Amino acid sequence: MCDTLVSLTDDGVLFAKNSDRDPNESQVLEWQPAADHRAGSVVRCTWLTIDQAPHTNAVLLSRPWWMWGAEIGTNEHGLVIGNEAVFTRSAREGDPGLLGMDLLRLALERCADRHSAVQEIVRLLELHGQGGPCSFEHGRFTYDNSFIVADPDGAVVLETAGRTHATEEVNSRGRSISNGLTIAAFARAHSDPLRSRVADAAVRRSQTQDMAVGADGVLDLFAALRSHGPGRARPRYSPLNGALSAPCAHAGGLLTSTQTTASWVADLRSQPQHWATGTAAPCTSLFKPVRVSEPVDLGPAPANVFDPHSLWWRHEVLHRAVMRNPGALLTRYRGERDDLERHWSLEPPASAEAFRSADQLTALWSERVDEAIAAKAAPDVRPWIVRRLWRRWDEAAAIRG
Repeated sequence: MCDTLVSLTDDGVLFAKNSDRDPNESQVLEWQPAADHRAGSVVRCTWLTIDQAPHTNAVLLSRPWWMWGAEIGTNEHGLVIGNEAVFTRSAREGDPGLLGMDLLRLALERCADRHSAVQEIVRLLELHGQGGPCSFEHGRFTYDNSFIVADPDGAVVLETAGRTHATEEVNSRGRSISNGLTIAAFARAHSDPLRSRVADAAVRRSQTQDMAVGADGVLDLFAALRSHGPGRARPRYSPLNGALSAPCAHAGGLLTSTQTTASWVADLRSQPQHWATGTAAPCTSLFKPVRVSEPVDLGPAPANVFDPHSLWWRHEVLHRAVMRNPGALLTRYRGERDDLERHWSLEPPASAEAFRSADQLTALWSERVDEAIAAKAAPDVRPWIVRRLWRRWDEAAAIRG
């Protein structure tokens, strides 16, 4: 479950995406250099091995720890892609195919602009199909995919159902996709309305569409991805799907357990500049400047258990503490974080410097939040079922609550 939006401003293209996955499914920022490959080479994707391209571009990816493919990414040419799970009535194929995340990465590695990327995704989709488990913890969970494919000159929405597809060039001020098919004729033919409704796809899209239309810069998109819904300072939980009714998703439902595990904003208006959290829950995170040409050593790649050496998991200590009572605890550092992002948006620092600062601040903010909890200044205000589910996820990840 995710949200992706694009804004076509007077000055150029802005892009944003939240990646929503299982609560302990950490995500890693990964830089891959350009490479040439021998004739006959193959590439092992998540579930399928296919022919490799003669040349692959340098890419920067936000990738679930166990997948080959990526939820969000960009390449050296300024191409950026985000994918969404969509629920359709298409029949599942017996053999695994490419995941939507594999298709995203393959397009970034092989293409230089939005139109060639769409053509490559469609070619691979028709050749290999899509399918296979899309969750590490829930092996039967599968879905089809939609994409926003953007470059400095525009954006395209690509929606799929099995091996079929539909495309739409973005010609309006803003466009968003949120786990439901949105190209009208294609949606009527293929949408699964029940599963789309459980995912609150239409509810979130009504919010992200307005946000896409109104965005004028990266700060607007940071705020869009952090939104808990109109007028809401904190998440509103449903016993069915947790806090999935807004772009900044928080797990806590009995039917779905999705949580925003990574966030990304791209400014393609001049020299492409990207901003990534590298951590879960944008409402508790800091957006850092990242660039394809500037790899950063972020330590060991995370997995699905707590690792103090992992950027993603170090932030989880802060995130999970804050969500006990975000109204009381997020105020301990939100203003400081927002001021820093405003400063960075005007003069982005080197990526390594930004990540060092973010790590130090995360430790400082964690201390403030822990002190407030110890002083009993912030009681846990989540519904009991949410508290119970998060205790289970904390135990599975061996993380302190």
